[in-house]
Amino acid sequence: MKSQIETTKPDPLENRWYNDACGTALALEFAGERWSLLIMRELMLGPRRFSDLRASLPGISANILTMRLERLRVLDILRRRQLDPPANVQVYELTPWGHEAEPIFQAMSRWALRSPLHDPTLPLTPVSAMLSLRAMLRPDHSAPPMTAGFRFGRDMFISELSGSNLHIRRGKPDVVDIEFDTDTTSLVRLVYGKQPLEALERQGLLTLKGDRAVAKVFVDCFELPAHVS
Repeated sequence: MKSQIETTKPDPLENRWYNDACGTALALEFAGERWSLLIMRELMLGPRRFSDLRASLPGISANILTMRLERLRVLDILRRRQLDPPANVQVYELTPWGHEAEPIFQAMSRWALRSPLHDPTLPLTPVSAMLSLRAMLRPDHSAPPMTAGFRFGRDMFISELSGSNLHIRRGKPDVVDIEFDTDTTSLVRLVYGKQPLEALERQGLLTLKGDRAVAKVFVDCFELPAHVS
């Protein structure tokens, strides 16, 4: 008689930190380790290669990134996938459940940015900059539907604004109403610091394609929350 070997799926929460039934505690068990949330952030707008993630998070070591990715995979927050030829490379992407975490990022961002300790001069990744637009969209804006493209070097995005919805995806902004070719620091100065387009253009920090009036309407749709007193 053949012996049967029982195999069980490893429990990713076997060594709990909090031993607490609270949903917040469970969320921290899932993504509370250092770098985990930022890895999830960088995957919010589409799949990334290991090297892409490492470049976007320069403070993380290859070993820690590997460990965090594996834990998030076991937890079903992300998955590995092989792209079809000719790319034929392995990428990481959020699962549908992983994508459901975006409102958490938005709420955390709006809450934390109310602190006067926020330093807008610190580095910002292209994904962070684009996600910030979704989090900081003014609910009372009156802009008509429009599309805006963004180029941050090799990182390119297309945003579609319609009322309270701002859909953002990776892609070449070939057919858009306006296009910003800039860096993330200059975009922050433009959108949240409300520095004039013309000033950034004169400094060579931004190139605008499209109707200048439309661009100004778009920029006016976003604002940072007020600091706590």
